[in-house]
Parts: sequence; structure tokens; C-alpha cells
Amino acid sequence: MAKLKDQNINQDALSKAAYSLFDFTKKEKSFLLVVCILISIAGIITPYTYLAMWFGFFLAAYSAIANDSIQTIGTFIASNQTKKWYWLWLFMGLIFVGTVTYSWFAFNGDVTYERLQVPGLDRAPENFVFLQLAAPIVLLVMTRMRMPVSTTFLLLNVFTYKAGTILDVMQKSFVGYLLAFVIAIIVWFILEKFVETYLKGEAKPYWYVLQWITSGTLWAVWIMQDAANIAVFLPRQLNVWEFLGYTGFVFLGLGFLFYMKGDRIQGIVNEKTRVTDVRAATLVDFVYAIILFYFKMLNNVPMSTTWVFIGLLGGRELAIALAKSKKLEKRKARLFRALYLARKDLLKATIGLLVSLILALIINDGVRKEVFDMFR
Repeated sequence: MAKLKDQNINQDALSKAAYSLFDFTKKEKSFLLVVCILISIAGIITPYTYLAMWFGFFLAAYSAIANDSIQTIGTFIASNQTKKWYWLWLFMGLIFVGTVTYSWFAFNGDVTYERLQVPGLDRAPENFVFLQLAAPIVLLVMTRMRMPVSTTFLLLNVFTYKAGTILDVMQKSFVGYLLAFVIAIIVWFILEKFVETYLKGEAKPYWYVLQWITSGTLWAVWIMQDAANIAVFLPRQLNVWEFLGYTGFVFLGLGFLFYMKGDRIQGIVNEKTRVTDVRAATLVDFVYAIILFYFKMLNNVPMSTTWVFIGLLGGRELAIALAKSKKLEKRKARLFRALYLARKDLLKATIGLLVSLILALIINDGVRKEVFDMFR
């Protein structure tokens, strides 16, 4: 009977997954048509290195920032829904320009704060294969499906020629997830009583000033970590025209993202507890910025900021559930919801990791050889 029950559960899960996929394809006909066009273009221009380089960059720039927007500008958008989108865009866009310009001058044309100077990523691509151009298209589809995928894994792994570099990035990212999860539980369990007591009613005007400062700082630190995901298609040192192309396109892409109010994936932020409150958003951004800055100073190995962010939100939801409900029944319900949200985000991020590892094994001979030698 138990085996039969498990089989029924598995069949129900498969049926739901199949229905979700069918529903997605039915609702997203226009988007899927665009995806087919992009795949066709990628297949045509793959042999032409210079064109493939910029095509891949354009796709990576938009798809990476659109997916990772939930981490940095997600809470900013959620808590400033009454503000005009172009003021939010100009604020964050100018911070982006200033941050990458400093890196370009300070590191001799490198806009990634030396994240692409680590062994395994230090060589700019001299030619491309189709799957490298397809990786940001896969990311676009996952973003449309509201999946918080690690752009670091999905975009960097397909260019990494050392398996050891992939393992270093994974290790740093997993440590980041655990650290953010634990810190969030501690911080928000302590803060929850303070929030309930003192942060009621309308937020004072100075909270908006604090939130803009905190969000701007977080955005700058995120760029220092994740600009590598966008620039991996380009030369490791950009000349003036390449730098202007890189900076200008991302700046305009940010404008479109703010106009769309974060697009579909913004729902991952909006479903969390009280993130539309400017005070809660400020606290999330402040803690997240400190964690990212710590890992930036630790070493130059890239890391998945997505895993850090979902760890932070998961720990925060769990802490609020523990601190907020006095009655056992309500506490159980809130704990169940918090664990469900944390598990859902983690599962989606894991799917992205597995996809990136499969692509890395298929594309890179060096990675494939190292993995096979490891098993031998």
C-alpha cells in the first residue's frame, strides 16, 4: 500500500509539472517565438567570433540583471511603487556607471573588479560554441518562469576551463547561503520585537532616504561581484569603445527593467513578508550588503549572489515565523509557509546549478577531462 501511495504521489507531481509546462507554453506564445528567433540567430552567428561576442553579451546583460534584479533592486522597486520609474532608473543607472568606471580605470580596463582574473576564467573566449550563446537564452526562459537561477553558475561555468574553479565558486556560494541563512535568523528574530513595537504606521520620511542610500550601496557591491557574469563574453581588458558599448547597453537595459517594474520574477520578492514596507526593505538591503562586501573582500573568486540572497530571505521568513506567533497553531502554519518558500527557492536555484554543470561538461574539454580523471 505504501509503495502504491508513493507511486500515486509521484504521478500527481509529474502531472502537475506537465500541466505547468503546458500552461506556460500556452500563455507565452509571443515570448517563445522571440526565444526561437534568438536561438536561430545564435546558430547562424556562432562561427563569427566578434558578432557572437556582442550578441552573447547583449543577451547575458539583460538576462542576468533581469534574473538577479530580485536580489538588489527588487526590494527597492517593491518599496517604491509610488515613485516614477525613471527616477529609480537614473539613480541606480548612474551608480552602475560610476562603479564600473572606477573598476575600468583602477584595473587597467577590467570592469569586473578582477573577478575574471582567477585561473579558469582569465582567458577571453577566442571562439564560441552554440551552447555558450544559448546559455543566456536558457536564463531568459528561466527568468520568465520566475526561477531565481544563479547567473554566476549558468553564465560563468560555460566558459570555465578548469573544474577546480567551478568547485571553488560552488563552495563559496554554498558557504554564502548558509552564512546568510543563519545571520538572517539571528538578526530578524532579535529585530522582530523591535519592528512590532516601534515600526508601526506610516514610515517617517528619513526612512526613504536611508533606503535609497542602503539600496544604492548594495547595488554597487553587487556590481563588484556580478559584473563578471555579464562581461565574461568580452575581452578581459576593454578599450574605450568596448567600455562605452558595455556601459551604455546595461544602462539602457536597466531603464527597460525599471519600466517593467522588475518583470515577472519580481513576484518572488513581493510574496515575502512585509518587503513592500520601506523599513523592512532597508533592513534586508543593509544586511545583504554587509554579507556581499565581506565575501568581496575575502578573495577574488566569483560567487553566486543568488544563493546568498535566497538564504537571506529564507532565514528571515523563518525568524519572523518563530518570533511573531505566540499560539502553537499559528506558529506551525507560519513555519510551514516559511519552510515552503525557502525550499521552493532553493529547489529552483538547484535546477539552475544542475543545468550549468551539464552545459559546462558538454562544452569544455578541460572540465570534462578533469571530472573523468577525478572519478578514475
